Amino acid sequence: MHQYLKAVGFGKIKSRKELYEILSDVENKFTYHELVYMEEEMDFCEYQREYGAGIGISLYGDIDINEYFRKQYYCPFFIGTGITSYADIIIDRRMDRESYIGICEDTKIGISLIFHMQNTLEYLKERELTKDKVKYTSVTLSGLCNSGTILLPIKKDKLQVRKQKEEVTNRMLLMDAAKNGDPVAIESLTLDDIDTYSEVSRRLVTEDVFSIVDTYIMPYGVECDRYSIMGEIKSLDVVKNEYSKEDIYIMRLEVNDLTFDICVPVNEVTGEPAPGRRFKADMWLQGRVNF
Repeated sequence: MHQYLKAVGFGKIKSRKELYEILSDVENKFTYHELVYMEEEMDFCEYQREYGAGIGISLYGDIDINEYFRKQYYCPFFIGTGITSYADIIIDRRMDRESYIGICEDTKIGISLIFHMQNTLEYLKERELTKDKVKYTSVTLSGLCNSGTILLPIKKDKLQVRKQKEEVTNRMLLMDAAKNGDPVAIESLTLDDIDTYSEVSRRLVTEDVFSIVDTYIMPYGVECDRYSIMGEIKSLDVVKNEYSKEDIYIMRLEVNDLTFDICVPVNEVTGEPAPGRRFKADMWLQGRVNF
């Protein structure tokens, strides 16, 4: 079973029989259905069923001219809102199935964000129409979390907030210059990293790491689209999975100046979430590429 079914409210599934019943429900009572031509007498097909606002399961497979559907794979999904980034995006196919990953090169965080692509069939149709010259405008990221912890915010005055924003802007400019091969920018970034490391090492002697680090996002585990995150909660909502009746938190987070939504089961969150507090968890990153 998929490890992140729990994140969208299917944490009580104990057997494959229960899973197959849910997948049959997705196929027979879908809320979204799409086909794309793959070869003669065979199309690639997606059945998608929402079990709450923005959460559900997608089922993918082949369908022949007799409308016989052969399942290939499935995955839970959570559809985020707004625009997360306008940065350059690279899309590549996975080796083992007709599934795609996206790579977002956003200078705000300094690493390449790799995410599971939600709108695969839309991408395949766009690629066919444009003869492989697909143009992307932005990406909307979202995260699925099986559990998480609420942390109190770091107290900062207006001067500290303004200084932090200026530092982020300066770092973005330096990152852009460094990508273009500017040796001065590369040297400045290196010196900044050395200074940051020295300051953090000094403060860790008397302070807790979560009072020094405000937010972060970094790779987690052996799979490329999983991350460990900590971010500030901007808004909070609760939706109910209509099939399992489990409650799911929908949180809008700001993580390293990126803003995106995550979902997590209410019963698996330690602490009381509220706007202004921080949320720490491991997540599976998904994204919808906007064409």
